[in-house]
Formats: sequence, structure tokens, C-alpha cells
Amino acid sequence: MASLTDNATLGKGAAVLRLESAGSALRDALKRQDWSTIGELDQQCRMAVEGALHDTGDEAALRSSLESLLSLYRELIGACQDEKQRIAAELRQVNGAHKGAKVYQLFT
Repeated sequence: MASLTDNATLGKGAAVLRLESAGSALRDALKRQDWSTIGELDQQCRMAVEGALHDTGDEAALRSSLESLLSLYRELIGACQDEKQRIAAELRQVNGAHKGAKVYQLFT
């Protein structure tokens, strides 16, 4: 006897399952801030979306999965922007320290 989860899974198309799987893996990598894995998973998500565009299965489930993935990408973009700002601030600090060291060397 199948559980409710099994029945729900059986009713989903392959494209929806690929989208959900790729999105879940991407969300996990985002939580860990594993940027190299995110890059790889981004490619998988793009392929899953491309495949989903040709799927003639459950349009409502497909739309829901695509909207969920879109929301995840919005989070991802925000996290990337935050990381970019953090790294830029760190680089400015390193540059300032490097310039300070050069000035110190001039006077010693």
C-alpha cells in the first residue's frame, strides 16, 4: 500500500521531480554557502528548466515548481550580492593594510 507521499510523487511528472530535486540541492548548497556546488547546480537547474518547457504533464505542478525555483533564485541573488559586498570590504581592508605597510617601509 502506497503512502500519501508516494501517491503525490507518482502523480508528478518527471520534469517536476527534476526541478524539485535540483531546487532542493541548490537550497542546501545555499545554506552551506558552497559557491562551487551552487555553480554546478545552477547548470543542472537550467537543464531541468529547459526540459520542463517541453513537458506536457501537470501544468499546475510545473508552474508551482517553477515559481518555487524562481523564489529560490531571488534568495540566491541576494546571497551572492551580500557575499560580493563582504569580499569587496575584505579586499579594501587588505589593500589599506598593504598601503600602510608600504608607507611604514618608506620611513624605516
